Amino acid sequence: MQTVLIVIHLMIVIALVVTVLLQRSEGGALGVGGGGGFMTGRGQANVLTRATAILAALFFFTSLTLTIVAKFGQARSPIVGAPPAATQSAPAAPQAPAPAQGGSLLDQLRQMENQRQSTPPAGQ
Repeated sequence: MQTVLIVIHLMIVIALVVTVLLQRSEGGALGVGGGGGFMTGRGQANVLTRATAILAALFFFTSLTLTIVAKFGQARSPIVGAPPAATQSAPAAPQAPAPAQGGSLLDQLRQMENQRQSTPPAGQ
């Protein structure tokens, strides 16, 4: 249903753009437009004005409908998110650092990292 509404919405958008572009320019606009053409006279202007109003109303209606359809398609979620599920096991107890053997702090950190990588995780 949403795809059908999107196609209808796009057809209305294209028709609305065309009707707006066909209307006669009255503001001067650097001298562009307003000249003679096949769409002159009051009768055509009234038709274009009504068509623009109808297409604008249809555009508004389809926009609201698409918003409502999209909202019903979403899963409801609270504004404040729920805490993440506890699917992971508790972290292992921290190991005591290796005694300092005269190395720098960076060397000690590298040794600790190597020890962590050599021991398998608790969940496996």
